[in-house]
Amino acid sequence: MFKNSKIIGLRVLAIAVFTLFISSCASKKDVVYFQNASAFETIVSDNSNLNRFKVDDVVAINVSTLDPQASVPFNIIRGTEEGGMRPEQLDYIVDKNGDIDFPVLGSVKLLGLSPAEAKIMLTDRLKDYLKDPIINIRLKNFSVTVLGAVNRPGTYPVNGEQITVLEALGLAGDLNIKGMRNNVMVIRDFNGTKVYTRIDLTKKEVLNSPVYYLTQNDVVYVEPNKSLISSASLDNRSSIALSIASILITTTVVLITRN
Repeated sequence: MFKNSKIIGLRVLAIAVFTLFISSCASKKDVVYFQNASAFETIVSDNSNLNRFKVDDVVAINVSTLDPQASVPFNIIRGTEEGGMRPEQLDYIVDKNGDIDFPVLGSVKLLGLSPAEAKIMLTDRLKDYLKDPIINIRLKNFSVTVLGAVNRPGTYPVNGEQITVLEALGLAGDLNIKGMRNNVMVIRDFNGTKVYTRIDLTKKEVLNSPVYYLTQNDVVYVEPNKSLISSASLDNRSSIALSIASILITTTVVLITRN
């Protein structure tokens, strides 16, 4: 009798351990990036669709020339050294019409332009006032948000002029093991129009996606897989069932040990 109990107990324990092992395993195809990329393959990503100015963007513009005094009227400065306040150059905010109020020139439309295009446009318009003007333009509110099944969800500022979806996920600590790498969504808003694009990180073709390079205020959402959704929605009955299973395994181990 004791021998039969021991055999039954071992079988129950083996089944329980095997079930736990299977439920916790993730296959290679679920977690490995760029699975169809071959060795020494060259892929050129299209970065022509980089940041373009949107409504409410904060933009820093500095105008300089070989003659410092000549460029003073074209920069908005707050404070003076004589007044005891350190001079500070103010930024511009793109209004609801897509314009900024630029010194001397008046209303200047930035909406839809890239920083490089805006630089060319301003350089051309300032030629009537300045000789060989040098224009520096920087987007100051460049940030991206990463949500979902990642290790550190949040909003991250971008210091440079561009960031890829892979770099954004790196800032968020990468996807956790239960994030769906083949179903990542990028939400992009341009003047009230939202575009939802899904990408597959397990395929090399993601490098040519129009959202591979992110723009300001893009949201990257990593969808959780079914196991994470299921575990998050367990009700009281499931919890009780797990508790009973735990007690059963513990009891089985005790019986085996005693016998």
